[in-house]
Amino acid sequence: MGVKQPLVSVERIEQAILLVREEKVILDAELAVLYGVETKVLVQAVKRHIYRFPPDFMFQLTKEEFDHLRSQIVTSSRWGGRRYPPYAFTEQGVAMLSSVLNSPRAIQVNIEIMRAFIRLRRMLASHAELARKLAALEKKYDAQFKAVFDAIRQLMAPPAPKCRRIGFHSEEGE
Repeated sequence: MGVKQPLVSVERIEQAILLVREEKVILDAELAVLYGVETKVLVQAVKRHIYRFPPDFMFQLTKEEFDHLRSQIVTSSRWGGRRYPPYAFTEQGVAMLSSVLNSPRAIQVNIEIMRAFIRLRRMLASHAELARKLAALEKKYDAQFKAVFDAIRQLMAPPAPKCRRIGFHSEEGE
């Protein structure tokens, strides 16, 4: 008996998780793709059960937030012709979606999304633990190791996002 493959890859889910208003969220269009439904079907199901989605489970982005997000993410084709800003679902909101979208696929995808959120939380916790241990070591040892600690901190820092310049670029000019 083999291990059952998930319907959606972990990497795909992790790419869909964004940080908005200091919350880790997944937007309605991304969830719709993961669940294999149209965005409007997902939103309609949520609106029919809106009492299940308090503001800490789901919120609608402001126009400014949405415009900023679109400018950050180049591949926004499925967000193109929207008449309203998307809804953002927190981890709890995603969990609640499984009761609203009660299909076998929705349940399986929800399980994978919950696992991705848990993995992300564990990674962040281990990173915080490492930073705390480094600070303790730094206090314990004198300035002779300052350069080593600075180098380690630089290695721990998340990479800066790559920004592509807009416009035509010649091969020589880059």
